[in-house]
This record gives sequence, C-alpha cells and structure tokens, in this order.
Amino acid sequence: MSHLIASQKVIQHYLSALLTEDEPLAPQETALAETKKAELNRLLAQATPVAAPVENVVAAPVQTQVVQPVAKATVAPVVTETAVPVAAPVLRERAIPIAERLAVTPPPQLKVEKAYRQGSFQALFFSVAGLRIAVPLTELGGIHELGPINNLPGKADWFKGIMLHRAQKIQLVDTARWVMPEKYTATLATELNYQYVIMLGTSNWGLCCELLIDTINLEPEQIKWREQEGKRPWMAGLIKEQKCVLVDVDELVKLLNQGLDVNA
Repeated sequence: MSHLIASQKVIQHYLSALLTEDEPLAPQETALAETKKAELNRLLAQATPVAAPVENVVAAPVQTQVVQPVAKATVAPVVTETAVPVAAPVLRERAIPIAERLAVTPPPQLKVEKAYRQGSFQALFFSVAGLRIAVPLTELGGIHELGPINNLPGKADWFKGIMLHRAQKIQLVDTARWVMPEKYTATLATELNYQYVIMLGTSNWGLCCELLIDTINLEPEQIKWREQEGKRPWMAGLIKEQKCVLVDVDELVKLLNQGLDVNA
C-alpha cells in the first residue's frame, strides 16, 4: 500500500514539473528531476511490465486543450395543466328562404352546331311583303294553306290568331309585322295577301307567307353565317346571292314562346 502511495506522489510531482517545464531549472533541480524520472520508470516497470517507458511518452509534445464549459441545457419547466373540457361548437344552419330554394339556376346551355352548316343542304324560299326568307328543309315542319283564323284578345300585335288544322291548333304569326314592325303600316296591312303557313319544326308556330318561291340547294360558303352571340338570334345567316335571311328555327321559336318580336 505504501509502495502504491509513493508511486502516485512521484507521478503527480512529475506531471507538475511538465506543466512548468518552460521555466529554467537550477542544476540541483535538474539532477533531482533526472533522479525522479529514473525512479518513476522503475516504479512503472514494476507495476505494469508492458507499459511504455517514460521517455517515449515525454517525447511527444503535450497539447494543452482548453475545455470549454458546457452550457447547461435549459429545461422548460413542466407545467401541469388541468384539462378543462371544451364544449364542441354548435353548427347552426342558416334558414334558407323558400324563394332561394325554388330559385334553381339552370345549367348553361351549350350551343349546338347546326347539321346543315357542315355541308350542302336544301332550303325553302318564300316571300312576305316583298321580303325573301329561307328555312332549312330539315327544320321545316310542313306547309299548309291558310284557313279560318280565330282571334284571341290580349295577345301581341304580331299574333294573328289560331288556325285549326285537323287536331292541331296552329299559332299564326303575322310575319311582316314580326320581322319589320317599324315598316308595318295600315296600308301595308291591307295589301298583304297571306295564303300559306310555314310550320316551324315540331312546334305549333306557323309563319304566314304570301308566296312560295322555290326550294334551292345551298353550300355553306354561300352563306354569311351569324357569328356574334345574342345579336339577332333568329337569323342563322344571310344568303349572299339571293340576298335573303336564313332562319334559325329553334331560336325563332324561343322568341315566339316568350312573346318577343324581332326587336327583342
């Protein structure tokens, strides 16, 4: 035990000497240091035979490392909260007025390209007060001679009345008054000589006309098509050579059902 304590004192003393080795030593201190070094080597050899000699350890330069203080991690204090029950939010639906429930916005209608615009087609030409009008045969519902007319009060000025044809009640249109109301005068009214009824598709609407002209085969390039939406929807286009209107039957029927004339 005393031997171990003596060896520890020698090691501590030697390490202290290393830390101050830059200071010059007196001759007697140098001799003492050499003596202690030899004694330390002897003690180390006795304690651990495989240990390296002190000279080998001393040969390597000793690097002094500055140990940085380790910052203490800040630990957030643990706060114990009492769980407070939170009531779930009450969702209340807005009362929808009946008017809003009934007002259903219809989906936008896509414009359907007419089949007769894809190639050649036939059209019936007729005249009213000197004005030529054409209807595609594919949208022509038939042709009837004008018969007795039953007038109905409270209708638009251009509504001529009801004509019975077999089991069908045909709603007659005073075509001249509907197409050119600004030129319709009392004189023109007395000069008109309606003889035929041009049926519009599968509807009950019929255009009164004075003269059936002819059925002509047309090519799409012979027509200046109406391209602007909302402007004169009842016109499919203008036939260049004959200088007359080609009727869009579907759009014309829509206007008639709404009680609108050409100025709508």
